[in-house]
Amino acid sequence: MSYGEQQKRLTLRATPSQVLVVGFASLILTGAVLLTMPAAVRPGQEISFLTSLFTATSAVCVTGLVVVDTGTHWTTFGQVVILALIQVGGLGFMTMATFFAMLMGRRIGLRQRLIIQESLNQTNIAGIVRLAKYALLFTSTTEFVFAILLAIRWSTDLGWRKGLWFGLFHSISSFNNAGFDLFGGFKSLTGYTGDITVNLCITTLIILGGIGFSVIVDVLRHNKDFRRLSLHTKMTLSVTGLLLVTGTLIIYFLEMDNTLKTLSPAGKALAAYFQAVTPRTAGYNTLDMGALRSATQFFIVILMFIGASPGSTGGGVKTTTIGALAIAVWSMAKGKENAEVFQRRIGPEQIYKSVAIILLATILVASVSLLLSITENADFLAVLFEATSAFGTVGLSMGLTPELTSAGRIIIMLTMFLGRVGLLTVIFALANKQRSTPLRYPEEKIMVG
Repeated sequence: MSYGEQQKRLTLRATPSQVLVVGFASLILTGAVLLTMPAAVRPGQEISFLTSLFTATSAVCVTGLVVVDTGTHWTTFGQVVILALIQVGGLGFMTMATFFAMLMGRRIGLRQRLIIQESLNQTNIAGIVRLAKYALLFTSTTEFVFAILLAIRWSTDLGWRKGLWFGLFHSISSFNNAGFDLFGGFKSLTGYTGDITVNLCITTLIILGGIGFSVIVDVLRHNKDFRRLSLHTKMTLSVTGLLLVTGTLIIYFLEMDNTLKTLSPAGKALAAYFQAVTPRTAGYNTLDMGALRSATQFFIVILMFIGASPGSTGGGVKTTTIGALAIAVWSMAKGKENAEVFQRRIGPEQIYKSVAIILLATILVASVSLLLSITENADFLAVLFEATSAFGTVGLSMGLTPELTSAGRIIIMLTMFLGRVGLLTVIFALANKQRSTPLRYPEEKIMVG
């Protein structure tokens, strides 16, 4: 039996969860090998496989945590590799594979559709290929438009050639919620704190990339009529809007006499808004993370833990997960038997899944924080910030990432991988079996609370 036939048989036996885990791991290793090539590293910079592996993991997992400066350590070839990893990692390698299969006129089989369904975190296989097509079309169109807008703005500072490259790189990085930047010195977008064009372009890309492709399709299909939207779309838009408004106000009032004090009133509002958007798994910052008040830093940890929405380019436990749990608690407080919102009922299995996701995520972040507290000589809040940023595939840091030990880098890499692929996906992959409906045993009550 040839090697190709063996791989085909292995793929047929593997579950969708296993295919995703192996696929993302293979993509990371391929990227690490490419970044280890001398052509990817600027002269005089160290060539290290661990550094390349960390960068490839951060790019594929669309995180943005970096141990070396992207703008000064990597050559143009290295930056192109990073950008390609971000694009494939953000959309999902199965979505990209579907695109190339369609270009070659190949039929998308049931198994491939199941894997795409798992990759895009959808509950129904119906229309999954069409959703993948919409995702590709919307992504390419949005990235192109904003790349031009950013290129026009930055060409005045950097010249047309560099401005075009910076516009393209940051447009793709922003839409995929990656947070990689090319400005050098680990300073991200701190040089554009009051620039309305840069701020609004980057935040719009982050929101569009993090809201979920199914939500975008649903909104466009129903001509923005909120009443006709699905419950998932309504919850996603409601929780996202609430987090953006609340986040902006809290950061504004916490930092108005600190990192925002030198800005104009409009500049303060813009900077607070930007910093409320980016913890939703994007990783850019216009304010110095290390200079923020401890209360602000901890609030950003909460935003990073929640993250973006299902089926998007972002990470975290997801907006609808938090929303479903909050609705369940509110319904219980009102004496209702079911979790109800927008005149719809959320099934108990989705509440159980939400509880499981949040509990597993809390355990992971706590465990990673404990391990980093052992391996790194850093303040606990900085460690917690780093662990949550890695899990939520955010990329924000209080300056700890470049100082990580080898053990710390490995811990963060594993955390980024788990955050991008999904904890439940990894558990199902390790279980080596498809999800099944358990036996229904007799009910017995226990005392809780």
